[in-house]
Amino acid sequence: MAISLKAPSLPGTRASSPLLTRRPAFSPVKFHRKLRPFIDDASFSGQRVSFRARTIVRSVLETAKSTNIEKSEPPVRLVALVGKEAISPLNSTSWKEVMLHTARRLKWVDEGYELLVFDDEILKSSDQRAENLKQELNQTDILVVVAVNNSESLKWIQTNSKSINNIICFESNPDLMNRLGGTDFGNGNKDKEATEVVKTVGDAWERRNSDDIRFCLLVIINAYIRPVPVLQNLRSKGFSTLSCMVKNCGPQILNCLLDPNCRKALVCLNKCSPVDQVCSYRCIASYESPYFEAFSLCVLQKHNCLELDAKIPEKPYVPPMKSFRGKELCHETAEDLFVGWLGELEWSWRVVAGQNPAYDQFPCQYQLFYRGKGKSSFWYEPVFQVRTLEEKLVWRRRRYSVKRGKVPATFRFSVLDNGVVSNEVWTIVDVCDDLSWGLFHYNGAARVAGQSYTGAVLVTPDGSYPEEKEKERLQSALEKCGIKEWELFAVDNCSCENPPLGIPEGSRLHSRISIIEEPDSAQRIEM
Repeated sequence: MAISLKAPSLPGTRASSPLLTRRPAFSPVKFHRKLRPFIDDASFSGQRVSFRARTIVRSVLETAKSTNIEKSEPPVRLVALVGKEAISPLNSTSWKEVMLHTARRLKWVDEGYELLVFDDEILKSSDQRAENLKQELNQTDILVVVAVNNSESLKWIQTNSKSINNIICFESNPDLMNRLGGTDFGNGNKDKEATEVVKTVGDAWERRNSDDIRFCLLVIINAYIRPVPVLQNLRSKGFSTLSCMVKNCGPQILNCLLDPNCRKALVCLNKCSPVDQVCSYRCIASYESPYFEAFSLCVLQKHNCLELDAKIPEKPYVPPMKSFRGKELCHETAEDLFVGWLGELEWSWRVVAGQNPAYDQFPCQYQLFYRGKGKSSFWYEPVFQVRTLEEKLVWRRRRYSVKRGKVPATFRFSVLDNGVVSNEVWTIVDVCDDLSWGLFHYNGAARVAGQSYTGAVLVTPDGSYPEEKEKERLQSALEKCGIKEWELFAVDNCSCENPPLGIPEGSRLHSRISIIEEPDSAQRIEM
């Protein structure tokens, strides 16, 4: 998934990015772009460091922050035309279904975004449907063409889309022309802004996931229709940002630049696409150091030099499970569900699959939930693998404080990770009576890193997918989260030798429930 491109210059925008959840609490791609005056092309001769300043631009992957629409603002109207029966690479789901789901997910960002989806069979109809589509196109702000290769459809689109100022085409007939801001975009186009937008959108589309498909549309809305509030952290504040860092964090910056691992991490991050959080996290995981943590703690958490303020998304709202084993769920039992298999096994749960394409698919994810020595203390420690840039598999571990929410099966997680505080709201969506699988949803944000995010993880005791008989119940649980099963990314649980497990001495486990263990579970569940 790693890609490398320069960040786009989108007019008047700044953007936020999704964040690692059970991994590091933030992904500093947000601030490393703004530190380019310090790290880009830095040369080291003895103890001398030379810096080259350059413009800093950022963009995002995903956030689901809801925004209010002023009454004076008209809706943003989008139409998607997809090839009839065209199949997407998202677990072989039809492109029509993918785009219909995208239309629903756009509403999480702004209720004023209206995306209508049609397949190109409608273009061949001789009834009123084709005429109605023509009328719709006359009022459309953005036309998205996906997997349309039929020659007749091509001619129809070229004839009836002349009034549309913004057209973007994916996996379609090459004769279909992209148009941005009313100007056709071809090989000879010299518009730097349009070139960068097309580059950003194209690279995001190639990531092949529902989050980035939505992101593509948000980028175009933001650049050519009206500002998208959740993309307002894209640009550096220039001198004020640098002044804050130099005034307050000079020693931390210098120490980072003089430390090989910290310096490599920053240089590595600058090579990542702003929308490629997998790339940025691999940089962090490959070159973690105390200097990097001190650097981000000073620049972001203590002084908020980037002046960011991300909020935990309000949408989607996911209802928590109400009962377990025939009894109304209480806080103690809900905590026990998180504790899961710990005690019978060395871990609570193993992650099978996740929805967030950047952060829920690292190999060998073990979850450790346990009660601390204090009366109300509860902790979450994820243990997971990362493949570094040197192609080495390394283990990482984080520690979250967990507090009960107002409603049983809802929790607030908090962690100081890589120098930045991340806060998350977790919901236990469903757990089987025999603890054979569970589904946990999360909304979160790292406020001073300007990042907000959502996602969900499917967990089982051994990391294998739930049995077929559970399919209907699992799909129902996913539907509560606004997630389709085809959106999930499978976790590689093949080579998970010697995970650094274990919990602090004196920790407590289950309070109200006991584990129901299958007779052959000892043979079925292996490290």
